[in-house]
Amino acid sequence: MIEDLEAFSVELMSTTQPIDQIEVGTKQFLWAKMNMPVLQLANDYLKRKHAKKCLSGIRIGVCLHISKETAVLIDAFRSFGMKIDLVAANHLSTKDTIAAYLHSLGINVRGRSFGSEQDYFSDIALLAKSSPEMIVDDGGELHVAYSCTLSDSCFGGTDETTSGTSRLISLAKQRKLRYPVILVNEAKTKHFFDNKYGTGQSSLDGLMRATGLLVAGKVVVVCGYGWVGKGVAERARGMGARVIVTEVDPVSALEAHLDGYEVKKIDEAASEGQIFLTCTGQTDVLTRKHFKRMRDGAILGNCGHFNREVNVNHLKRISQPPNKVNPYMDEYRISGRSIFLLCDGRVVNLVAAEGHSPEIMQLSFANQLLSIHYLASKKNELKDSSQVMSVPRQIDDLVSEFALKAFGLGIDSLNKKQRSYANSFIH
Repeated sequence: MIEDLEAFSVELMSTTQPIDQIEVGTKQFLWAKMNMPVLQLANDYLKRKHAKKCLSGIRIGVCLHISKETAVLIDAFRSFGMKIDLVAANHLSTKDTIAAYLHSLGINVRGRSFGSEQDYFSDIALLAKSSPEMIVDDGGELHVAYSCTLSDSCFGGTDETTSGTSRLISLAKQRKLRYPVILVNEAKTKHFFDNKYGTGQSSLDGLMRATGLLVAGKVVVVCGYGWVGKGVAERARGMGARVIVTEVDPVSALEAHLDGYEVKKIDEAASEGQIFLTCTGQTDVLTRKHFKRMRDGAILGNCGHFNREVNVNHLKRISQPPNKVNPYMDEYRISGRSIFLLCDGRVVNLVAAEGHSPEIMQLSFANQLLSIHYLASKKNELKDSSQVMSVPRQIDDLVSEFALKAFGLGIDSLNKKQRSYANSFIH
């Protein structure tokens, strides 16, 4: 495996990194860190627990979006003496200034903005073969790639997303997962806030940056009403849009209806929508038959992790060669009509915008940091385990306590009589 490790460590970035990129990246990192006090509180808590004893020297493979918020998490890993290899979780979302800044610190970084998809997959495969001892992932790509190697170096990992959760559960069922993985997405302090408020705001931000259009008065079709869809629908309605929700789950559809949204089948909504935002994590949500029904000027954006929700191949087959309007938007002509695809079907909030705000990512990344410590501290207890795990309750509670403190919020607590009443069957 030594040759793989050496290959991974070879600099992908230009040997002449512009000094201004590093300076800008440093300022962006400091700005994010200033707005992520929850992660600092988690870091301080682990220092009091002498976490460096079990984390120092561990080689951790990280596959996350290379953003200013990710840099703060990487800095936390670094403060505990971990050896970090970082690859991009999306070949279009990397912020070059942040990559340059992290690279200047001696961290192995592979990824650049608007890199090729081939490089993206080869970087992940190379990291998987470089014998990481722990893995932090966003979408399951690195976990899946590692499962295809013969290495037994990894003893634990985490994953950030709903899509990654589904893939890891499938991997475990097929007995291809060889180490325990904590599903960070399942923490209440993650999906209640990151998925809803984070994706809701940043997806609309990406839409507006890519198009420059007014949202108010538009018909916005939100495909999927999970936590991401709820956030996107809420923000679109808050900006004055008429929102139609499409769903396959009857309970979620009913919830959307009672939340005040129109609920329709996608075949019907296809001819009404002006903006389509997919939030399902599924494949083929918008396909050839939907494109043929869409009105002139329809805009397609994806808010899910993978670029499979909008079937771009179908779009290309039934249209003329695309015309690039700007770096984030392509025009496809179909029978005299124009359909505009954002970010080639990749996540609009991370490609056209900057992803979730630091205030949201501090919750997710505090869960990541504490979960990595948990796995490392219980390495011997969990060494024969290969299950997927929820974030331990005590970590979820800790993050919520840190968040309340960071936001300057105080809450009440039950007194002895109230606790006794709550636990009694006699009222």
